[in-house]
Amino acid sequence: MGRMQPSSGTGSTFRLRDVALVGYGPTIVNATGHGAVMPVLALRARELGADVSTAALVVALLGIGQLLGSLPAGALIARIGERRTLLYGGLVDAVVMVAAALSGSVLVLGVATVLSGFTWTAFLLARQGFMIDAVPLSHRARALSGLGGAHRVGIFLGPLLGAALIHVTSLRSVFVLAAVMSVASALMARLMPDLGSENRQEASSVGHLSVWSVLAAHRRTLLTLGVAIVVIGASRSVRNGLLPLWADHVGLAASTTSLIFAIAAAIDIAFFFPGGWLMDTRGRTVVAVPVVATVAVAALLLPLTHEAWSVTLVVALIALGNGLGSGIVMTLGADAAPAQGRSQFLGGWRLCGDLGNTAGPLLVGAVALVAPLATASVAIGLLMAAGTAWVGYWVRRADRERSVSGR
Repeated sequence: MGRMQPSSGTGSTFRLRDVALVGYGPTIVNATGHGAVMPVLALRARELGADVSTAALVVALLGIGQLLGSLPAGALIARIGERRTLLYGGLVDAVVMVAAALSGSVLVLGVATVLSGFTWTAFLLARQGFMIDAVPLSHRARALSGLGGAHRVGIFLGPLLGAALIHVTSLRSVFVLAAVMSVASALMARLMPDLGSENRQEASSVGHLSVWSVLAAHRRTLLTLGVAIVVIGASRSVRNGLLPLWADHVGLAASTTSLIFAIAAAIDIAFFFPGGWLMDTRGRTVVAVPVVATVAVAALLLPLTHEAWSVTLVVALIALGNGLGSGIVMTLGADAAPAQGRSQFLGGWRLCGDLGNTAGPLLVGAVALVAPLATASVAIGLLMAAGTAWVGYWVRRADRERSVSGR
């Protein structure tokens, strides 16, 4: 295909469909594979003889791999570029998924899970970097919200395909599906233009910046707006930790809880484009604040819910905020990233989000350990309300600075 030039300016002639295939296609395909594997990781560990706690640890290793991979992935992209990172990452992920399918060892499954988390982080960072180069500033939030939406579509489709495969074959086939999807996404990445090649050549001529030097140079941003990203990540992951526990507490069947979460996933997907449009036309604050505020309100309301319909309404409220905020972390990162050392900075930015994602369930568990679940829910709601104030203050400041600088 012809060389796509990095975009800038008003983007009056730009259309999102110009980057749909190379921008969103690999994300949907790769996320479908990951979405298929996530619900069955614990089951595969149990199949290999792990006890319940060990199986839970195997699941946690995916997040640990993402945490460990954020900074190295940023450094890797800075050296070899987004296109080759996607290509090599997809192939490596395919190998580790095949290993997970064929292995008879829980240890090998655990190592494969960590490596898969690493490649997934590299994949997400590379997709973000490509979109920053390929899309004009006027469409940045819509493009990155679309990337978040594509991820959600894949995560939604994956378990459906996985369930169908398990029904006709075995649990191992889900990992084979993930391997096929990883190879397919790698092949699709070959269609991408290498938009950052000139910047890498320039960086190579003067010497690559280290990850730590870039993060140190931008520590004020990371300690203020970066903490807001931690809060956003924590608020999103609270849903997965708190709501299933409450559904079980009020006696909802597991199938009902699954249906409620499916409704939430549909709402997430439905609102990603309106959220991107709002960010591009009204600023990032109008979307960033509702992401955390809806969780705060929902957590405060949750103790008042006792039937499926009322729990569904609370979950839908969170899904509305989460859907509008699709791509908010990537968009704020793109806005804040420096021209020199961008990939290294975005690796640190990704780490902030991953820390929040990890902290959310830990927060739920810690509070629930010392208080009844209803009290824990209220406490989390109050903490999220404080987090909303932090996010609102720093994102609003970033909006003002962006409008002044024209970024």
